[in-house]
Amino acid sequence: MSKICQITGKKAMGGCNVSHSKRHTKRTFDVNLFHRKFYWVEQDCWIQLNVSAAGLRTINKIGLDAALKQAAEKGYLYE
Repeated sequence: MSKICQITGKKAMGGCNVSHSKRHTKRTFDVNLFHRKFYWVEQDCWIQLNVSAAGLRTINKIGLDAALKQAAEKGYLYE
């Protein structure tokens, strides 16, 4: 399972650790992901999603059904 949010599409990005002596070494900035189960009232079933903290706020704000429709339009949902 990859480190991608299924609601917002956020994924890990690359960068550098910079030491006091200004040496650069590669690193990744990972997404704050959670594996959560949600009850989808419209389909009367439970679903599991990999969701970032921002994705959880989106679901709380606009609702699960609207968030899933948005994610499907943008192509973020995967099995």
